[in-house]
Order: sequence, then C-alpha cells, then structure tokens
Amino acid sequence: MAFAKISQVAHYVPEQVVTNHDLAQIMDTNDEWISSRTGIRQRHISRTESTSDLATEVAKKLMAKAGITGEELDFIILATITPDSMMPSTAARVQANIGANKAFVFDLTAACSGFVFALSTAEKFIASGRFQKGLVIGSETLSKAVDWSDRSTAVLFGDGAGGVLLEASEQERFLAESLNSDGSRSECLTYGHSGLHSPFSDQESADSFLKMDGRAVFDFAIRDVAKSIKQTIEESPVEATDLDYLLLHQANDRILDKMAKKIGVNEINFQPI
Repeated sequence: MAFAKISQVAHYVPEQVVTNHDLAQIMDTNDEWISSRTGIRQRHISRTESTSDLATEVAKKLMAKAGITGEELDFIILATITPDSMMPSTAARVQANIGANKAFVFDLTAACSGFVFALSTAEKFIASGRFQKGLVIGSETLSKAVDWSDRSTAVLFGDGAGGVLLEASEQERFLAESLNSDGSRSECLTYGHSGLHSPFSDQESADSFLKMDGRAVFDFAIRDVAKSIKQTIEESPVEATDLDYLLLHQANDRILDKMAKKIGVNEINFQPI
C-alpha cells in the first residue's frame, strides 16, 4: 500500500504591512479595539500581486527546497476563494509559471477549510499508488473581498499563501482525519454572490463583499471545530497528551482560548496559521 508524506513546507506574504493604526485612519476603529477582540495587530496586503502570484512564489520555494523541477510534479491542487479568474483556474496559472507541464491541476473552493480538504484529496491521490509528487497550496487575496469600511470583517483578513510538497512514502504519516460540512449555516459567512447575466433570467446580477455573522461563526468554531479535533484524535493512534502542537486556522485569540478549554488540552501549544 502506498502512503503520503509532507516533505517540504513554504509560505509567502506580500511586502506591504497594514497595521491596526493604519486601519484606524480609514474606519471607525483603533488598535485596542481590534487587538483585544482578535489578537491581530497587523496583516499583509498585496498591492499588485494576484492569488496566482502568491501561490507561484510558494511553489518555487517548495521545489527549490526539494531540488526538483516543475516537470517532476504529478499534480497541483490550489485552495482559494479569491481566484484570479473562474476560468482558467488559478492552479493552471501556477502550472504555467513553474513549467509543470506534466501535472494535472485544479482549484478547490472550501473557504477556511480549503487547505485541509485539498491536503486530504492530495493524500488520496498519492495513496492510490499512481502519483508520486504533488503540490498543495492555499492562496488568498482577501483584501479584494472585504468592505474596507466594515470593521467587523476588514480587520480580520489579509493576503498570503502557504503550501506543502506531498510525496510518496513507505511509512504511514497521515494518521487520521475528520472532514465535515454544514450547509444549513451557509449564510453565516458569504462572499461573491452573483446573479445571471442573461436576457432569459429575472434574477439581477449582483456581487457582494465578504459578510459575516460573527457570533454564529464564533459559536460554530467553539462547538463544531472542537468536536472535529476531538474526533481526529480519537481515531488516531495517539493521545492528546502526545501532541506537541495544534496548528489551527487563525480566527482570533478568543476562539483559540475557548477551543483549548473545550478540548481539554490547555497545555498544548496552540499555533494559529
């Protein structure tokens, strides 16, 4: 049976940094209000780089670390909700940029869970025994998705990319996973609604900024994400006390603190990513 392993890790962020003090110049907020509620003091924002540009830099770093070329890759999976375009895929642009002309590539859209879903998908490709190497990248330019007059969302998001090189392994490295979705609460966090540009439709076309029901998202994270983490640990051959780190999607400090108490692993070093 084939197994998969993460052999390289890389990230890339745009050069420009926007602090909470910077945001206070354009909206009704201040550093104390933002940092006390989220733990966030600054974020990276892209002026000219696209989602594919950020992802390309990550891909180049991964290949350089591994000493391989794009032609050696079997696939590229790119998780994003801020693609360069709907077609071609952002992954296709990355493929062209790095010369991965033998790889199959596609975008995966699952918002906050996107990278985890992409990693799980890639692991299955490697485990099939048909593929040896692939890139999994999460890349976002969320600065173009937020309403910069809305402090409830704009203060939370920035731009950046991170990724891994997945390779075949003789040893099992992926021990357990818990993948879940709940479409019944889809309206709690939305972005990019669009209607139909058609003379045969009564629906008007309208695009939207990212909108969030903060309390609902907070409650969901504390309840359901904590449950998913517990389930993963229970299905793995390790105990919670064996873990050195928990790497979590960076929502905010209050969510991470409450989640640690919910899971009952306060001593574990929680790392927001």
